[in-house]
Amino acid sequence: MPKIADAKILIIATHGFEQSELEFPRDQLRVKGAEVHVATLDGKAIKGWEGSDWGREAEADLKIADAKAEDYDALVIPGGQINPDLLRVEEDVLNLVKAFYEGGKVIAAVCHAPWVLAEAGIAKGRDMTSYHSIRTDIINAGANWQDVEVVADQGIVTSRQPDDLKAFVSKITEEIEEGTHQRSQG
Repeated sequence: MPKIADAKILIIATHGFEQSELEFPRDQLRVKGAEVHVATLDGKAIKGWEGSDWGREAEADLKIADAKAEDYDALVIPGGQINPDLLRVEEDVLNLVKAFYEGGKVIAAVCHAPWVLAEAGIAKGRDMTSYHSIRTDIINAGANWQDVEVVADQGIVTSRQPDDLKAFVSKITEEIEEGTHQRSQG
């Protein structure tokens, strides 16, 4: 069971990520001592979305295509509407999510990011939450949707919105420290 201070965490995102949903987990997990990398589609910096306009850039450490699940303890996917909608159609993204899943590693998705989990086929049979506007999508993917700030089901952590980020990061930390998760198929 790794301590959070010894954990290595990967955040995947592209342009249009919800500013706080990338920055808060990245920064708070680093404060806890974790090594956190950001992977983007092209390995270059990406621009966030804040309020009703473009926000700040987030630096990238590597390309999503070059990331390997075995190098990390957890995967974090920020939301916003744009980011997960673009990610969920990328084969490299879906393959990476599936590799984290098959490895029993923690996967955390907030806001609209559970779309990516649904597309990867890992929502079925899971207790999950999401931003309320994609509730039906998550239910249609076979999840048991709940309107609560954070849900963890066998290392799959989901949260609704920026107001839930403290609970989201706490649950990510807890799930990482539990170690590898044995998952039943949904």
